[in-house]
Amino acid sequence: MKTLRLRLSSANVADDPALLEAARILRAGGLIAFPTETVYGLGANATDAAAVEKIFAAKQRPHWDPVIVHVADVASARGLVREWPEAAERLAAAFWPGPLTMLLPRGEAIPDVCTAGREKVGLRLPAHPVARALILAAGVPVAAPSANRFGHTSPTTAEHVLADLDGRIDAILDGGACVLGVESTVLDPAIQPPMIYRPGGVTAEQIRELLGSVQVAERNLSPDLSNVPPEALESPGLGIRHYAPRARVVLVESEAELAAELSRVPEGVKVGVLLPGGWTLRGPHLAKERRYGAPAPEEPSGLMVRSWGSWSEPETLARELYAQLRALDESGVELILCPVPSSEGIGLAIRDRLRKAAK
Repeated sequence: MKTLRLRLSSANVADDPALLEAARILRAGGLIAFPTETVYGLGANATDAAAVEKIFAAKQRPHWDPVIVHVADVASARGLVREWPEAAERLAAAFWPGPLTMLLPRGEAIPDVCTAGREKVGLRLPAHPVARALILAAGVPVAAPSANRFGHTSPTTAEHVLADLDGRIDAILDGGACVLGVESTVLDPAIQPPMIYRPGGVTAEQIRELLGSVQVAERNLSPDLSNVPPEALESPGLGIRHYAPRARVVLVESEAELAAELSRVPEGVKVGVLLPGGWTLRGPHLAKERRYGAPAPEEPSGLMVRSWGSWSEPETLARELYAQLRALDESGVELILCPVPSSEGIGLAIRDRLRKAAK
């Protein structure tokens, strides 16, 4: 299969030939990678079980991991579920379009393959204008997990998608880089208190402000998920190893811990560091201290330091996270040392992704 790269060329996205071709492929049962505000998704007609099966084959994704269904408007979401609770109405009014996925009782139009046999489907109304225009033009809800091989670092550019899926999908609709950079929040609003199964772009603090209370699921899964029954996973992204580069990832909480980990790296091992603003890198691998953002002609060939972003700007950390991890992978490092931000706001989502990448 040759993967087409469809580039948008007109100011009116809805009538762009590239978008209309992508919509045609979706209606015909094909696979389209497309941008959302979070990450690139790999889309198929959610009401066509055979088309959705192609997602699992292309990503090498196990069938116990459900996929999110994307809709063009709130009315379409209501039409795909058996129940639409009052909490869902309030959440949709506050956060849709946007990076929030709601788990709701699925209607008959949603096949088992989308939900891993569970009775609830994850629904999201994306904010990205290209994603919404594509769903509208296709005229069908679009099942779409991230457009990468299963377990790998999520893609935030068309180039990232090609690196994982070139030749495995019909086309990529190139809409530039994603602005948020981490996946949507997955929330079940119908239970009390509402439960966040995956932290994401809509924060726990924002949901608490709206609903009064919310719980964040804490779950430790066994690395062996080969025999996990469908009902064992409530949400996408709960597998033990997700969002992971090829290199081993080690997380650190402080500059002192980063220096200690760096000092323990065996000679000859290529190591990468994501260095946040305000941090100084010290260690035997360095001829002198390295500060965030400073040029580093003195770095030895076995060390790659990437300036990540400031702790005071967690949105930048989120947007750059996957791109920086992929850049370090491409440089050939074997080990990545990565500081973790606080769990406030979107920092909780960043910590979640890093924790799973480091398993």
